[in-house]
Amino acid sequence: MRLASIPFFAVTIFVAVRWLAVLGLIAYAFVRRTLTTWIFVGMIVGAAIGYDFPALGLNLRLLAQIFLRLIKVIIAPLLFATLVSGIAGHSDLKKVGRMGIKALIYFEIVTTLALFIGLAAINLSKAGVGAQVPAATEPVNAEKLSASDTILHVFPENIAKSVAENQVLQVVVFSLMFGIALSLVKKDDKRRPMLAFTESLSEVMFKFTNIVMLFAPAGVLGAIAYTVASTGVGILGNLLKLLLTLYVALAVFLGLVLLPISLAFGVPLKKFLRAVAEPATIAFGTANSEAALPRAMEAMEALGVPRQIVSFIMPMGYSFNLDGSTLYLSMAAIFVAQAAGLQLTVGHQLYIMLVLMLTSKGVAGVSRAGLVILLATAGTVGLPTEPIFILLGVDQLLDMGRTAVNVIGNCLATVVIAKWEGEFGTARPSTTVLEAAAE
Repeated sequence: MRLASIPFFAVTIFVAVRWLAVLGLIAYAFVRRTLTTWIFVGMIVGAAIGYDFPALGLNLRLLAQIFLRLIKVIIAPLLFATLVSGIAGHSDLKKVGRMGIKALIYFEIVTTLALFIGLAAINLSKAGVGAQVPAATEPVNAEKLSASDTILHVFPENIAKSVAENQVLQVVVFSLMFGIALSLVKKDDKRRPMLAFTESLSEVMFKFTNIVMLFAPAGVLGAIAYTVASTGVGILGNLLKLLLTLYVALAVFLGLVLLPISLAFGVPLKKFLRAVAEPATIAFGTANSEAALPRAMEAMEALGVPRQIVSFIMPMGYSFNLDGSTLYLSMAAIFVAQAAGLQLTVGHQLYIMLVLMLTSKGVAGVSRAGLVILLATAGTVGLPTEPIFILLGVDQLLDMGRTAVNVIGNCLATVVIAKWEGEFGTARPSTTVLEAAAE
């Protein structure tokens, strides 16, 4: 119901109460001083501005456009640095080649299943349909390519041109090949400087991303204000529907993928659940996989996984086995298309999944990594960028569930690889680990 249909006095009271609540939220954000709080407040303030002052809301789109440019400049160097350091940094793959190959096969199968569960869930719930998000900030590339052209388009002919044109898939392919080539360099004095450079660059880009994310509340405010001013507050209902869809899909993934895998490999379920409970709870509460990593490694070693497997598989999984995040990315990409009113063919959706398989690797340490990956994917597959910023308003709630599943998935991966290698329970954990597990 629009304000014009309500008596003037009632409208005045209603608006005054609403803005008092908004001011209270802003005051609360100053007290909490966390980025998540400010992003949530930005979403609420943006919705209020867009509803009560639509002309101002339309002009605030500039904030979202600035944020978009700041994020785009991160993508190429970040993907290059993290992928190259992630691949070349695992030089032990040559020493434990069989285990490394098994791990990569396992990671790819499980994350692919996660992608398709997310794809099925969002197509069933249609959470983005009816959102009526305005046209994209930049025109969507609707060029039709033949199958051979699509395959050819994956491979770069000039990496500088690929970066300049935001051809992210080409950057990923170049980075993967560069990382493999670097890992094959025999002389350590030749390999080490480049590896140190990419590791340093990745750390710098993480900090750069953190700086850019300080502008996220303003970007979210602008995106929500513009959307509400253009189409109304219905988008908030779509976000709630997406949230429910994600948690149902994560539950399905746990029940239909991870549970059968654990049964197939003879994982002791009761012991595993007790061991994984604490790190998964830490991950859910903090929405940060890295916060749970030390405790997860201790728990898996106490469960019976040899230390050399834990120390190899767990960090590797944090780059290549982000089950919850991968599932979310497939949902979010299709949500963006639905919110923009795009009708995607099955072939186009499968192409998006292929791109996500590559672009989602290696950026686990990035704050709000999903935003970077979604923008990278959108630029490659021709999706609009405007709806992506709207997702930031509920990202913390989305992140809690997907991060907990990331941790559970990586813990299970270490047990599966240990079982696969026939080494589960063959090494006694250290006294320190046993004491930590007993606390």
